[in-house]
Amino acid sequence: MSARKIALEQPESFSFSKQSEKEIKFWMNKYPESKKASAVIPMLWIAQKQEGWVSEPAMREIADRLGMPKIRVMEVATFYTMFNLEPAGEVFIQVCGTTPCWLRGSDELKKLCEDKIGPQRHVSEDGKFSWLEVECLGACANAPMVQISTRDSDHYYEDLTPERLTVVMEAFARGETPKPGSQNGRSCSEAEGGSSALTDKSLYDGSLAKKIKLPNAGPKKEKA
Repeated sequence: MSARKIALEQPESFSFSKQSEKEIKFWMNKYPESKKASAVIPMLWIAQKQEGWVSEPAMREIADRLGMPKIRVMEVATFYTMFNLEPAGEVFIQVCGTTPCWLRGSDELKKLCEDKIGPQRHVSEDGKFSWLEVECLGACANAPMVQISTRDSDHYYEDLTPERLTVVMEAFARGETPKPGSQNGRSCSEAEGGSSALTDKSLYDGSLAKKIKLPNAGPKKEKA
């Protein structure tokens, strides 16, 4: 994996909001004083949800709160790819580009994002959108798909085409949160065409399996 570096331009300071402080209190109460550094990942996530990314001043604040060396917090933030190390749009689109999504048209989704937003990591002029190609997000059955993150949610949008993704993006641009999940009408990850596709029991009850004789198997016992 290539090295991840923090952004060159950083804010002068960082402070947690009142809402963030409530969440921090919850996590800090989960660990004994001697193990409070265990809250580093939740605190980094809270900082990201508040600002859209994790800045260097935020890392310093977290290190001070947890009594950790600052470099240790930075090591965690740069290791986990879920943390944005540079500013992101209010609506952050992660486009899966791994094989199943690529075979199903993720290149077209990436082109759409590039045309509408700009290059990867670029934040649109209104601050609304940014995007990034990522590795497998684990929804291969409904490829191609994206994860869209805002300050309030992280949702999967699946079975996409450029047209369907355009509809989703336009909804976010209007301040709406479109319904996540499959965008072609399928339920969860059922087969396209509906669950009726497997009504033939012989497809799964073993009746089509070829009978074999196991080596060293004794004679078949007759039922009493």
